[in-house]
Amino acid sequence: MEMKITLSHKICLDPTYKQEQYFKQACGIARFTWNWALAEWNRQYETGLKPSAFALKKQFNAIKPIDFPWMYNVTKYASQQPFIYLQSAFNRFFQRLGAYPKFKKKGKHDSFYIGNDHIKLEEKLIKFPKLGWVRMREALRFSGKVISATVSRVANKWFVSLNIELDQTPKSCESQAGVGVDLGVKTLATLSNGETFEAPKPLKKFLSKLKRMQRSLSRREKGSQNRHKLRQKIANVHARITNLRQDSLHKLTCYLTDNFAGIVIEDLNVKGMLKNRKLSRAIADIGFYEFRRQLEYKYKCKGNYLLIADRWFPSSKTCSNCGQKKNELKLSERVYQCSACGHEIDRDLNAAINLKNLLFQSN
Repeated sequence: MEMKITLSHKICLDPTYKQEQYFKQACGIARFTWNWALAEWNRQYETGLKPSAFALKKQFNAIKPIDFPWMYNVTKYASQQPFIYLQSAFNRFFQRLGAYPKFKKKGKHDSFYIGNDHIKLEEKLIKFPKLGWVRMREALRFSGKVISATVSRVANKWFVSLNIELDQTPKSCESQAGVGVDLGVKTLATLSNGETFEAPKPLKKFLSKLKRMQRSLSRREKGSQNRHKLRQKIANVHARITNLRQDSLHKLTCYLTDNFAGIVIEDLNVKGMLKNRKLSRAIADIGFYEFRRQLEYKYKCKGNYLLIADRWFPSSKTCSNCGQKKNELKLSERVYQCSACGHEIDRDLNAAINLKNLLFQSN
């Protein structure tokens, strides 16, 4: 039985002014629908009823032609999909997998969903209902069935994220080598073969600029055009930071999945690490969770073997030469010195080699 793989391809759009107004209106309708449904859910729950997204959707559709006729100017999915998202959010909340759903704000939650029956693709063009063809910066890179699309705004740019069910099955990696990967703050990744990848640290690079812009923003009059323009500039800087971080992580994960059949990483407690007030900003600037997310979907596409080491595995405290374990190892000790065999090695490289050795133990 062939395994179906689903990927998302996010592409930047080049909309005209009229098309951009359509996107803004569709985002507003999706946001309005979510807020209406959440408010009604809370009201019904307080009165002792047991609300559901299906019942709320039926109630909303009954009053939409009279109270909200302007919703028919855009795709129907903008006012339908929020109910499904709300039900899913509450299901996650009841299962203790997520927080209680919150109301959405303009400028922060600007996106809307479109089903595959309402979109059409041709090279660098995509067709939306009641709008027509919109130019894309690049063509779709994957071949397969388009399941859905989500249009969103990041800073002052519009993007479409296409959900694709791939045609091809995973291909095995040509190389049979294995590698252990130790992630760190000073160095993004240290491989068991001695290779290192430096962290770009984009937030640290733009932090002084962001501070200046935020101070200037605090002096602008609320509601003024100059304040709005400065907010757009700040959003562009944040988008630039995200792009730099994503670019470095994509390059690293692609290199790993292209050159190594077996990959071992640690199950890092990122949430706990972020509680360290001295290192939290640097840890967040690396993007440990995003690294694992990218690696997990890429290894499925390329047929690699990914092993997640136990969170309590002492990769840094164990000697990669003789297996002796240290009881204590300070963070300032960057060179591992074994008291049993006298072996000296870089701390991160030692941890990466120990992670690689787990491949032989698991096979």
